[in-house]
Amino acid sequence: MSYLIAVTLLWAFSFSLIGVYLAGQVDAYFAVLSRVLLALLVFLPFLRPQPLVLVAKLMLLGAVQLGLMYLFYYQSFLLLSVPEVLVFTIFTPVYITLLHDLLAGRFQLRFLLAAVLAVLAAAIMRYQGLSSDYWLGFAVVQGANLCFAIGQVGYKRLIAQQPIAVQQHQLFGWFYLGALFIAVPAWWLLGAGNYPQSNVQWSVLLWLGLVASGGGYYWWNKGATQVSSGVLAVMNNMLIPAGLVVNILLWNRQENISTLALGSVLLVLSCKLCTNGKEALHGQTN
Repeated sequence: MSYLIAVTLLWAFSFSLIGVYLAGQVDAYFAVLSRVLLALLVFLPFLRPQPLVLVAKLMLLGAVQLGLMYLFYYQSFLLLSVPEVLVFTIFTPVYITLLHDLLAGRFQLRFLLAAVLAVLAAAIMRYQGLSSDYWLGFAVVQGANLCFAIGQVGYKRLIAQQPIAVQQHQLFGWFYLGALFIAVPAWWLLGAGNYPQSNVQWSVLLWLGLVASGGGYYWWNKGATQVSSGVLAVMNNMLIPAGLVVNILLWNRQENISTLALGSVLLVLSCKLCTNGKEALHGQTN
């Protein structure tokens, strides 16, 4: 769980950094390509040969969770404000819970209830008036949410299915390589050629690529293998209060502190609902 908490704090900056410094200024496809390429470079020295089937699955998960997700994600900032993007990410816990139970051939009501409670908590914290043409943006963000959920659940199950303990840092380069197979043709075919024009924009891309993506997705997916699917679902919405705190402290956004506090309490309760003895700490059976 410590991995998920650490990455939540790390990713809390991403929404605002993209919305303030990149969206509408730097080509979204170039931003995606740069993040994926930089992340791959971080793990390239650790990359080791693996069984072909495992490599194919890792690349497929990377293509979906990182490649396709980023394409949806960056386009959403062209259609929505940062707060609206935050609103529409609250459905990810439900997708994670339902996908995991579907693949496991079961239905665990308490995990679904926890995910729904997490959605309610995030909605309380982040709901505000929405733009009149937000439906397309909503659909785009849901595409990103689904891709992110599929990747998390798929990676969690893939690692659990390995016959022996694997060194995940030696696998993760394949994950980023799969994402690159999406990012390169998307940039080549659809890129607009709007490249960073300032040192700040280049610095933001470097931070997002080397740290938020390079370290963040590895630690997040590794953390996903160590907790139950219910805790994983809830942790996806912990980013919302963290992102709000960043906005308040750094960008001076006016936020309703009472709704933030109420939503945070509900998130803690939803996480508690997922806890079942050692399961929440280890999560091997979920």
